[in-house]
Amino acid sequence: MKIAIVTDSTAYIPKDVRDKLNIHMIPLSVVIGGETYEEEIDLNAEQFYEELKRKDRFPTSSQPPSGKFVALFESLVKDYDAIISIHLSSGISGTYQGAITAGTMVDGVKVYAYDSEISCMAQGFYAIEAAKMAAEGKSPEEIIARLDVMKASLRAYFMVDDLSNLQRGGRLTSAQAIIGSLLKVKPLLHFVDKVIVPFEKIRTRKKAMNRIAELIGEDASKGIPLQASIIHANREEDAKEWKAELEQLYPNVDFSISYFGPVIATHLGEGAMGLTWTIK
Repeated sequence: MKIAIVTDSTAYIPKDVRDKLNIHMIPLSVVIGGETYEEEIDLNAEQFYEELKRKDRFPTSSQPPSGKFVALFESLVKDYDAIISIHLSSGISGTYQGAITAGTMVDGVKVYAYDSEISCMAQGFYAIEAAKMAAEGKSPEEIIARLDVMKASLRAYFMVDDLSNLQRGGRLTSAQAIIGSLLKVKPLLHFVDKVIVPFEKIRTRKKAMNRIAELIGEDASKGIPLQASIIHANREEDAKEWKAELEQLYPNVDFSISYFGPVIATHLGEGAMGLTWTIK
């Protein structure tokens, strides 16, 4: 059985990696000043952060239209027997449901939609693993079972510099945003039951990053091989420095650097920093 792997743009898997592993990508969009841009196609992260500096143009995000899914799936029918379509959390976007709906509209191929229950490179870990297993000839059931094992061990924590984007985007309540702003809190956030919720409230950025380092240390100390990704919102130098520090602390963890692209940064804002990890 030949299996196609699809994910959406919020996994932020570099194009060369997608091409090498034959991962198909469907883009989400951001709307800025009335103009719609497909992320990773019309607008990259660097361009988006330039747009963010124009405070009069607060961006919004939108999921792919169902027609995009149908067109992609139909293009894969002639070469594949099945499609595994891996998407950002259904708790913050309708993209996963869009994949399910499109799967019922395409004949000749079975579509397995998979809810990552998260986003960014945490989601990317699933797509990359699925693509490697598909290349090895594994069945859809074997691949999904492996993703479920990864999900059980996956952790992700992130902090934002400014809570206003999360509040305006509806991802954080006004009360939480006001309290955080008044106290100058740098809350650690994570996903629970598919949505973003506070994990701990910490006063400074440095202390928040140190706390995340402690959390991965708890898992790294168990001796299980881990893969991890530092995710940043236009803070590449900070990410590189943090990576060097973490590699010294936890040499048994394979660290990489990724980024919050336009759609996710619409809600987190510039300066956000996170870390995700799972078993290798």
